[in-house]
Amino acid sequence: MDRASPFSYQCNQCGLCCRNKVITLSPYDVLRIARAAGVSTGEAVKRYTIRRGSILRFDKSGACVALDGARCTIHSGRPLACRLYPLGIERDGNGERLVQLRPEPGSLGVYGDGGTAGDFLDAQGTRPYLDALDQYRALVVEFRGRVAATVDFERIEPREFWRHAVAEALMEANYDPNPLIDAIFDPDSLGCPRNDEQATITAHIDRLRKMAATATDPDLMGAAAVMLAVSVGFSPGEVISS
Repeated sequence: MDRASPFSYQCNQCGLCCRNKVITLSPYDVLRIARAAGVSTGEAVKRYTIRRGSILRFDKSGACVALDGARCTIHSGRPLACRLYPLGIERDGNGERLVQLRPEPGSLGVYGDGGTAGDFLDAQGTRPYLDALDQYRALVVEFRGRVAATVDFERIEPREFWRHAVAEALMEANYDPNPLIDAIFDPDSLGCPRNDEQATITAHIDRLRKMAATATDPDLMGAAAVMLAVSVGFSPGEVISS
């Protein structure tokens, strides 16, 4: 499925799709959540996420913590995955493609006959999110380059190193402190906020680049590279094999 594929969907705000999900967040997702909630990115990480900012938080009942009844309290800053629904983005060896997800049982959303997937994506305001993903993805290459500069892969088996990095990055508890991972999801703590959103992203990426350039601990750098890669849509397997 691509942007030209026939597709039309009208959300009727029943809130059923806002329950019992695992939604990976990008740095830009967290920034938009924070701005919609009127809090700092650090506070947004604490309030709305788990796994150090990389996953949207759901409460014990299975509801997104941003849900108030059937109303999203951060709707203007809802994550890309929420904007895409009931579409998703799937990566394979040929790149990315759109896929249609199974609707929630009992959902009040209505599928139509007119329009295209591109029309739907544009109406949901996905372009800034997709553009931000491209910018942060470019930084993944630099993070991996810094790993290569800090690890002697003549002595350390690369796949074993990356397996450890993946395990550390994806832990939901009892993980080692990692200031670089914290910085990925908390640009406000780095002094990055600007009046212009793109300027904030540019400042954030520049600060992350500088932090990585001075990093000397290969384990911390490896976990940060994995976390950044996963947050912008790569699978752990892609990180290990690339």
